[in-house]
Amino acid sequence: MKTKKLKAVKPAAHIAAKTLLTPYNPIIVNLIGAGGTGSQFLTALARMNHALIALNHPGLMVRVFDDDTVEPANLGRQLFTSAEIGQNKAVALINRINLFFGTNWKAVPEKYTEETLKTQPDYWLAELTISCVDTVAARFEIAEILTKLYKSRMHAHHHPLYWMDFGNSKETGQVILSTVSEVSQPESKKFALKGRLPMVTEEFKELLENSEANDNTPSCSLAEALTKQDLFINSTLANLGASLLWQLFREGILLNRGFFLNLRDFRTIPLKVA
Repeated sequence: MKTKKLKAVKPAAHIAAKTLLTPYNPIIVNLIGAGGTGSQFLTALARMNHALIALNHPGLMVRVFDDDTVEPANLGRQLFTSAEIGQNKAVALINRINLFFGTNWKAVPEKYTEETLKTQPDYWLAELTISCVDTVAARFEIAEILTKLYKSRMHAHHHPLYWMDFGNSKETGQVILSTVSEVSQPESKKFALKGRLPMVTEEFKELLENSEANDNTPSCSLAEALTKQDLFINSTLANLGASLLWQLFREGILLNRGFFLNLRDFRTIPLKVA
């Protein structure tokens, strides 16, 4: 009796869009939110830009959107100094990054909304959107904007391709990379390639809607802020998220498109491409 040969199951993977790997111009990045995670991730983007240029890649061109100002409670947990109290967060960070790294990145001291984008048509154009926001409503708004953007500007040179979302509570958090639409994939005998990575608002819609993201009460001191978020949750998420993005640029392929972090247990669970 002949036994049937079992077919090997190919691992699912995602190949990065060619636009990211071999561009003629710097990749445009819209970073939304310059608080606990955004301030940390901006520094990681600057380091990534420096490394990409050293590898003969055009690098990154980053815009930071945030309408908030630096307050005393932000010092310590976020990357601001006492001299920057009262300044707009996006402006303070961008001025410092440009001075340190010699970049010409831009600060937008406003919320990332459809109305804001209409005032400056160039703001619509970005291959990569990174959100470091603290409300569920903001995430759904970003998803809606990106979907509209792609449909209206899918043939533009810098049309939206990817969305990386950061979210956290006191000691846990997650980073999820999504595609704004289908990304063309080559033929592969080794991998089951996936051109569509679902948005966080699609895949985890119920979880988001049931979350406790409606508590936006500002903290009046660092001590009070630390009762809501651990001192190192934002920087840990930022570094791990930067590693994921760096893998996309450097290797051009992902088997994991995000992760869930539990800082209390020092445990990270990858989110597989599927």
